[in-house]
Formats: sequence, C-alpha cells, structure tokens
Amino acid sequence: MSMPDTPGHDQIRGHESLSAAMMAGKTGGKTIVMKFGGTSVGDLERIRAVAKRVKVEHDRGRRVAVVVSAMAGVTNRMVGYCRDLDPLADPREYDAVVAAGEQVTSGLVAIALQALGVKARSWQGWQIPLVTDDAHGKAAIEGIDGSTLLACLDEGVIPVIAGFQGVGPDGRIATLGRGGSDTSAVAIAASINADQCDIYTDVDGIYTTDPRIVKRARRLDRITYEEMLELASVGAKVLQTRSVGLAMRENVRVRVLSSFSDTNDESGTIVVDEDEIVEKELVAGIANSHDEAKISVRAIPDRPGIAAAIFGPLAVANINVDMIVQSTGADQMTNMTFTVSKADEAAARAVLEKARADVQYGELQTSHNVVKISVVGIGMRSNSGLAATMFRTLAERGINAQVISTSEIKISVLIDAEYTELAMRALHTAYNLDIQEEQRS
Repeated sequence: MSMPDTPGHDQIRGHESLSAAMMAGKTGGKTIVMKFGGTSVGDLERIRAVAKRVKVEHDRGRRVAVVVSAMAGVTNRMVGYCRDLDPLADPREYDAVVAAGEQVTSGLVAIALQALGVKARSWQGWQIPLVTDDAHGKAAIEGIDGSTLLACLDEGVIPVIAGFQGVGPDGRIATLGRGGSDTSAVAIAASINADQCDIYTDVDGIYTTDPRIVKRARRLDRITYEEMLELASVGAKVLQTRSVGLAMRENVRVRVLSSFSDTNDESGTIVVDEDEIVEKELVAGIANSHDEAKISVRAIPDRPGIAAAIFGPLAVANINVDMIVQSTGADQMTNMTFTVSKADEAAARAVLEKARADVQYGELQTSHNVVKISVVGIGMRSNSGLAATMFRTLAERGINAQVISTSEIKISVLIDAEYTELAMRALHTAYNLDIQEEQRS
C-alpha cells in the first residue's frame, strides 16, 4: 500500500518566512486581527453586530485589523453561476467572479464602523498587495508587505480587508480556495506582527468532533498547531488547512470563538505550539470529510513508472490527491485507487482520460458515496494501540475500511457514507472523548 503525504503540509509555498520577508512592527497597545466568517456577516444586522464588537476592542486601546468573508451564501451563488455556464470555467474568470462577495462585505463593514464613529476603510487583496502564485482558484500566498496596513493603524484607522483574495503574477485577482479568508487573516497577522489572530465563526471553539453528530463532544481549551493542521486537512471545517500551516510556521497565536455569544480573552479555543500545553491528550479529535471522490483506475499493466504516469498529469493540473492504495493481482495487472476533492473530480477524469494511451488502463470508475473518517492526536507518536482501537471498533460494527492512510499523528479510513454517524460516535466513545455528565452541568 502506498501512503501519501499529509495533505496541506506542502501547500504553503513562497518565501521561507513571511514575517522575515515582510515589513512588520507594532507600536502602542496590543495588536489583534479579527476575522469574521460568512455567517457572522450574513445580513446587515449581523454586520452591525460585528462593527460593535470591533469597536469594543478598539475602545480598549487595541490596534485592530479586520478580515471578512463574503456574506453567507454569496460565494456559493457565484460559484453556481460559473459552473452553470461552464463546469470547467477559465480559473481566472472564475476568480474574478467569486472574489466579489468579500469586496462587498469589506465595504459594508467599513460603513458600519464609520456609522459608529470609528475611522475605518476597506482594502482589497490587490491593494495591500497580498501576492500569490498563479494557481487560480486555490492560490498560495507568496508574499505580503504589511507596511500599508501598519500605516493605516498608525493613523488610528481600522483596515477592513477582503479575505480569500490576492493578486497573482499576471496582475489578476487570485483566490485562495474555500475558507481562504482564514489564511488571509493569519498572513495579515504575521505581516503586522499581531499579538493574536481571532477567528470568529458560528461555533464557540474547537470540539473533539462535530457536536451536531456526537452530542457528547467537548470543547477544547487548547490544541496544538500540528493536531489542528491534521484535523483541518481531513475535514474539520473550523479552520482552513493552509491557515493553520501558516500560523504554525509564523508562530501566530490563533483563537477560535463565536460571533454570537459574549466573549472575553479566555473564551474559545487557542491554537498554540505543543510546548504551551502541559497535559496532552492521546487523541485530540475525530473528523469526517464528505468532500471526497474515490477514483479507481483498473486493469493497468504492472510496470515501473505507472504511478508517475497517473499522478504526474494530475499534479500538473493542480489536482491534489489524498488517500492512495495500489493492489496487484495474480494476472500482473494493477489497480490504483485514490481520492480527490469532489470539486476536482471532473477535471481529474478529464486528465486521466487524456492520459489513457500512456497509462493503458482498462477501466476508470468513480464514486461519491464515501466519507473519510480521521482520528488525530499527538499521542499516536508513542502509542501504537490507538490504530488497533480504530480498526477493532469499526470491525465490531461491520464497517469496512476501503482505503487507509496514516501520518505521524493521524489515521484515516475511507468508508461507505451511510456509516458516518455510527463510526463517529463509536470512535468518540472508544477513545474516551465523550464529555462526562459532571462536565455538562
């Protein structure tokens, strides 16, 4: 079986250190970045509430930079327009369309702050500029100069920055992929040497698993960068993978907290270096991802270089491959099964069909009826029994693991989607993650 590298770890590209390459510094009080997701700015009343929350921090003497996502549902609508016109739309034009939502939100939040008597102005990604590579639709940040934002803060003006977007080497808008506003916020926090980056969302922190599926899930006070990176890469929706990787590299303290409840400096979940956590859990959490398409390339002549012939063209097309399993039958024919995101399935099929003459495979099959379940914890480095617990728990409930992948602190399995809730609840209990009754009260 061939095991891929953990997705997301190699996706932060560009300068060796953003903070070393950027003009950064701070004067005066504590500097924070406040990032608000789509549900937090979902309508005008919520935008007014965001402005009031920002004003509270500003009135406390803090230097505040704000990063915003598009209003809830707007990006999906823009994506739908593009896909309806052409499922394989030009990525540059796609970016021009889908980046519009953040532009609107940044202006509206700035207006709301001004209405409260707070000096504010909106900034688009290209105005900073936040420089990316040319992978439109999933661009990586290559550099950002924080001097313009620092000058804005020095003048007592709150910058309200459109997340999710930057400018590519072709001078055109380039978006950072779904959830990219988190990455924008962390990059901006690094560029202005902020003390902390607060990510406001519709949950009050990071849980051991999805509390909508497992009622006994519990909120974590702290979690390591590595654990959060793995959880984000395997389906946890709280933070984007690249934002966590960037935070770890730049040592940006990230806090996840709710936009819809009273907060203070102790609320939410802090993502920090492992050294800051005294009592370490064997397993930090369990995640699931329905954003998986399973692709099977069957009846391939078993010869050297066959994996490169399949995965090379996919890499050139900027299609990330996650889980991989290879099997060879007695007839010396090989089957290769792997997963890509559902959004990349059509493009992956097109690439593989074009490569059919080189690969010489017999059949190409795809399936959406799968889910990836992942168990993550730094305890896996020293406790081999955690893997056995996962496989035994699934087997006892008649759940078949179709594909398996591992990293130093993660085990992932691909299973039939119909078993998602059963698997999540069983594993959560098996790893002693359930909240106790006395903790509920």
